[in-house]
Amino acid sequence: MTLIISIIAFVFALSLLIVFHEFGHYLVARLCDVKVLRFSIGFGKPLIRKYWGRDQTEWVVAAFPIGGYVKMLDEHEGEVAPEDLTRSFNRKTVAHRFAIVAAGPIANFLLAILLYWLLFMHGVSGMKPVLGPIIPETPAAMAAFEAGETIVKIGDEPVSTWQDARWILLARAMERSPTLILETLNQDGKITWREMDLSKINADDLDADFLKKIGLNVYQPEIKPIIAQVISNGAGDRAGLLTNDEILLVNGEEITLWKDLVQQIRDNPGQPLVMEIRRSNTIVSVNITPDIIIENGEQIGMIGIGPKIDHSEIENLLVEISYPASIAMVRAINKTWEISEFTLQMLWKMVTGEVSWKNVSGPITIADYAGKSAQMGIASYLGFLALISISLGVLNLLPIPLLDGGHLMYYVIEIIKGSPLSEKAMEIGQQLGIMLLFTLMVFATYNDINRLISS
Repeated sequence: MTLIISIIAFVFALSLLIVFHEFGHYLVARLCDVKVLRFSIGFGKPLIRKYWGRDQTEWVVAAFPIGGYVKMLDEHEGEVAPEDLTRSFNRKTVAHRFAIVAAGPIANFLLAILLYWLLFMHGVSGMKPVLGPIIPETPAAMAAFEAGETIVKIGDEPVSTWQDARWILLARAMERSPTLILETLNQDGKITWREMDLSKINADDLDADFLKKIGLNVYQPEIKPIIAQVISNGAGDRAGLLTNDEILLVNGEEITLWKDLVQQIRDNPGQPLVMEIRRSNTIVSVNITPDIIIENGEQIGMIGIGPKIDHSEIENLLVEISYPASIAMVRAINKTWEISEFTLQMLWKMVTGEVSWKNVSGPITIADYAGKSAQMGIASYLGFLALISISLGVLNLLPIPLLDGGHLMYYVIEIIKGSPLSEKAMEIGQQLGIMLLFTLMVFATYNDINRLISS
């Protein structure tokens, strides 16, 4: 079921982003009086075809939905009737051609702004940036952070959620900030300023575990080892465990938190364990052998029980922030700009070797995130769509032949030298572009497969 959701969420996201991107090209082409011959979502054999508009543009949904294109009247691609010469793309001014090509990426940025605007008006949920145990011998430990503190400001920027904190910290680490001042609030309401050094964070640290690399853990409520659920026919059920049983000892070792119980069970697959349990004010002993489960190629133990969780404490850690329409629009524009800038910085640092290329993701990882965000709710999925739309816009603006940015580079050269590049130069550029994009796709897919294996 999860796979089906991921595929549907991925295909929908891809289709939406492609439609917006290509419609940007189409709309500006029409405004510049360029005749559009075909608007295609996907490549290959047309599955759906319809002719529409005064030019009878062919609207197509093709067999392979990875990409799309707008085909315009152009003398470089075929013979043009004399009466249509003025509507040919290649006959338009450099300014018109530049605008038509740039319109695709711009449409992606506008879509991201729209999505963030809706999100900020609806309300953005997140976890309060409360610190869990600080990891020793890390920048956070050196700065003397303490568990239970809440981050309220990083530099001059207020922080409301862990998402905000992670984003700002990652951006500062990218800049190799020597020191960073964080304002925290402890459980007694005391304000403290911590000075954290991020200068020693290296390229391999800028990944999904970035917060742990700098020593910060997200606070998690302490869950007592009290059973709230026993799965039918699991090892726990077979051993006679009951709901509301409190685990006190496992093989003589004291258990105070649920995570300690989980660790004991995972570490002893197929090995007999003796549990001392408090049941209705009576201490009983239970012999249990965890079932053997294969996880990531390793054997772990599992007994099929679930903990009793105090949901009120979790709700106290949640925060939802919404804004009026005007403020939400300003924040949406700023957010889109910040992510675009950050994406470009990441790409540049990959080129210079300052950031690892393992951060490049391909279609498998994107599909996985699409499915996960869709299952988390509409707000998470809209945020995912906005992020991918920005990435698509930035990627297409890179000065690589075949991409929109490559064509824009050609037009800038044309403006400087006063005439278009030669056919030979453009042909060489196309070949280089194909090689570069193919290499990038292979590398991204390799990273995807690596992540699947390692996780």
